[in-house]
Amino acid sequence: MPPTLASLVRHPGLKLSVLAGEDRLETPVRWAHVSELADPVPYMEGGELLLITAMQIEADDPEEMSRYVRRLVGAGVVGLGFALGVKYAEVPPALAAAAKEEGLPLIGVPRPTPFIAISKAVSAAIAADQYRAVTAGFEAQRELTRAAIGAEGPTALLARLAAHLDGWAALYDASGSVVAAAPDWAARRAARLTADVERLRSRPGPASIVVGGGCAAGAAGTEPAEDTAVTDRVELQSLGTGRRTRGVLAVGTGAPLGTAQRYAVHSAVALLTLTTERSRALQDAEQRLGGAVLRMLLAGEPDHARAVAGRLYGGLLDAPFRMLVAEVPSGGGAAQQPHAAPSAADEAPTEAATTTTAGTSAGTAAGEAEACDPLATLIDIMEAAAARTGESVLVVPDGGRLIVLAPDGGAAVMACAEHARTVEGRRGTKARPRDRTAAAPSGDELVIGLSAPAGPIAAAAAYRQAEQALSVARRRGRMLVEHEQVAAGSVLPLLADDAVRAFADGMLRALHEHDATGRGDLVASLRAWLSRHGQWDAAAADLGVHRHTLRYRMRRVEEILGRSLDDPDVRMELWLALKATASGTSA
Repeated sequence: MPPTLASLVRHPGLKLSVLAGEDRLETPVRWAHVSELADPVPYMEGGELLLITAMQIEADDPEEMSRYVRRLVGAGVVGLGFALGVKYAEVPPALAAAAKEEGLPLIGVPRPTPFIAISKAVSAAIAADQYRAVTAGFEAQRELTRAAIGAEGPTALLARLAAHLDGWAALYDASGSVVAAAPDWAARRAARLTADVERLRSRPGPASIVVGGGCAAGAAGTEPAEDTAVTDRVELQSLGTGRRTRGVLAVGTGAPLGTAQRYAVHSAVALLTLTTERSRALQDAEQRLGGAVLRMLLAGEPDHARAVAGRLYGGLLDAPFRMLVAEVPSGGGAAQQPHAAPSAADEAPTEAATTTTAGTSAGTAAGEAEACDPLATLIDIMEAAAARTGESVLVVPDGGRLIVLAPDGGAAVMACAEHARTVEGRRGTKARPRDRTAAAPSGDELVIGLSAPAGPIAAAAAYRQAEQALSVARRRGRMLVEHEQVAAGSVLPLLADDAVRAFADGMLRALHEHDATGRGDLVASLRAWLSRHGQWDAAAADLGVHRHTLRYRMRRVEEILGRSLDDPDVRMELWLALKATASGTSA
């Protein structure tokens, strides 16, 4: 503990006496300061023991002493040391009365005791306290290190940390889920902080926030948060070496952390960061290996891919998997050219390919990307889910998109689907406007295509299925479409494309120009005739004209377009053109 007024009074070499404020002697002393100024307040920081001889003040003036002591208390001075036998043989009654009235401890300093002796005593006590804190911090670091490298890893580390803090500790993964807590009851407390954890994850690291404990403001580099339902003080610390948070450490205590406790927390942050961050060399190696495995699979070489993957991907290639392709569209609903599947001749992906195994938080290929990056968020969610269940997933960022291999029916695929449902629930299922500008996409604009279950020998087919599902998701304004859903619904939404509408407008332009002159309604007549499968009487009845009039109009359509309506391909193209232009008008 830091020195207190009581410890100074008990110091045998100082021979101090207590003249007022006996009930406040346990107050810590940050420093001892000598000042003979009539107003030393501008030079105080708070927590000082002020030492005076009263050379420059009228210590026997009650009004002046009342103002003097009141200002000292307002500045945070914790005690007043008065030199006896210098200017005054005893403490003036006015000063003693003012000190008692304000509750300021008044300490008598005998003439044989120099002020510098008190300053040295305070300095020595502070140094001893800091040494004890550093020693305790190093011992805590050794204990935490032994726990971190043991069989239980982060779980044992959290237990040691909670015991050292006399509180609780919890670890969140990159998706914000609680993965470990100590003691066991702390998992419930940690689950109540998910909103604050999400707020911390949205900030560039390293970052921290303080929750609860009646804190009115955050410490340096921290930010207070509202949590009035609890009385403990919780600190949330981000984990990771870059600006992107890889996890969060939460520690709860009944009071602000002391120096030794702070050392322990910092040691835990460093050790947990080491367990969540892998070396750049390992990431580069996995980048090359993961990219090579994917290219071999897509090139139809599953045996070579399995040999290269070795045990790194566990049983991923020995059981049915799903292939996922995700991207953030650069613009509106216009059709985008499908990406070519990575081939063996391609260079390695420009970002790190990663794999997740049980008990580890895999590094991601997003590098220093912000947590708000939708692709990086998807990686975090799938890898965290896989790590919790011991699955292996292969993640290969490919330029502006993401390719993932994950076990069929596994936690990673389920977490992806749940994330898509959550996002679509926030934004609704309405398709995005087709005329959206190419502004920077938000997290809600992520689109994902998911293949049917496949094995290594059918990886190329799975990639095509995921591409097709991605295209349908983009056109339908959905975040996630599985290949099984591609054939569901109508083909008409696929016509909502600028190129298709341009073709339709060009095909029907001559008919629209004819109708604009008031010489007949050829477009409506063509639509009615096609909708009735060429049945003259039924179509004429729908239009309210004679069937001979309708026959004349259809001959005019053939003349204007220069195409025969007897050709089924022509009828199909005209019908799709009519549907496309009708869809564009209704939009």
